Amino acid sequence: MDRATFACSTAFFRDYNSSSQGAFCLPGGHVDFIEKVESFTYSDFFRDYLIPNHPCIFSAKFTEDWGSRRNWVTWDGKPNFDHLLQKFGEAVVPVANCDVKEYNSNPKEQLPFKEYIKYWKEYIKNGYRSSRGCLYLKDWHLSRAFPEQDVYTTPVYFSSDWLNEYWDAIAVDDYRFVYMGPKGSWTPFHADVFHSYSWSANICGRKKWLLYPAGQEEYLKDRHGNLPFDVTAPSLQDRSVYPRYNQSQPPVEIVQEAGEIVFIPSGWHHQVYNLEDTISVNHNWVNGCNVAIMWCFLQDELAAVQREINEWKDPIDDWHLQCQLIMKSCTGIDYKEFYNFLKVIAENRISVLENGLDDEASAKNTPKAAISTLGMLHAVFDLKRTVKVLTSLSANEDFKKLDLTSLSPPPEALLHHLKAAIDTALL
Repeated sequence: MDRATFACSTAFFRDYNSSSQGAFCLPGGHVDFIEKVESFTYSDFFRDYLIPNHPCIFSAKFTEDWGSRRNWVTWDGKPNFDHLLQKFGEAVVPVANCDVKEYNSNPKEQLPFKEYIKYWKEYIKNGYRSSRGCLYLKDWHLSRAFPEQDVYTTPVYFSSDWLNEYWDAIAVDDYRFVYMGPKGSWTPFHADVFHSYSWSANICGRKKWLLYPAGQEEYLKDRHGNLPFDVTAPSLQDRSVYPRYNQSQPPVEIVQEAGEIVFIPSGWHHQVYNLEDTISVNHNWVNGCNVAIMWCFLQDELAAVQREINEWKDPIDDWHLQCQLIMKSCTGIDYKEFYNFLKVIAENRISVLENGLDDEASAKNTPKAAISTLGMLHAVFDLKRTVKVLTSLSANEDFKKLDLTSLSPPPEALLHHLKAAIDTALL
């Protein structure tokens, strides 16, 4: 490790020991704008935004070399429908109707991409009106479906990405998405999956974001404890329905221009509008800085399930297992898979610390190559954070009530291996 890398990596431990997680108060709603690529390092982002859980905006200079920004956009900044049809016309994509509320989201359907583009063109021609409503292409796993396409390169600031590292490893899913929608399409009030971080880059068009720091959502709940569908709805002013709304801070508002990237902190609820015809790339991700927030989220989700079906506790012999199954159906993960998630992340870092990288792995876009790029002490930081959460998981009463014999290695053995790897790396 050279001196520059070592100096950058040691900053992680200084920041880790001196910083804390939790809601971050933004004076006057200010959000930092990062202008220059050459003067902003990963260490800067780690110290100023990841650890304090603080939003920021990256300028369009950070995305100017992306293939999608060159090819998906016309000379006047509009979506290049012809190019998109040529590349993806036969794909089937998820499309939400922004004009319909179904439970607490917009209903989705699967449409041929070419049909969606036809709709979008007609929608523009008709003055942004349609009998079909305002349709928004959301959560399209384009990178997984078309891995050969030159769409974008994940910026180094977001490369410590445990969610996609894990789901790539088990080849089941990913949390990389493309969104495309006309002016007026929007996403209702929500926090991202597992209360993860997210980053969103506009390929073309403009978005407006309304952001609430973690914890502020408690003031926005109605008297039944439900969050609003639309945080701008006049009904929030009704104290008989939303008794604590007047205690909430005004949202942090961001207008995101074409090419810019918005970083959304972990657990921040938000609502998003497309101010123009817009295409964006979005990732959700977790790493050592916010994995404890993910673990707290899972505990809260399980507790909510247990409250809902508490009356069935005695008649059901495997009640605790049923609670895990319900939680997994709602969130996408249960406690045993969370253990396996931590195991895969830890073992990748232990492998690099113990064996280094061979030339083939270094040349590829692999998790181990990303670990090496960020430095060996960053891998140690990741392991230290994993140890904290794994220790808490292992001591959790709901976890201990599960059949853990299928877990390999057992939690105690994995913890021992992690601690030994940390001690050896710091010698």
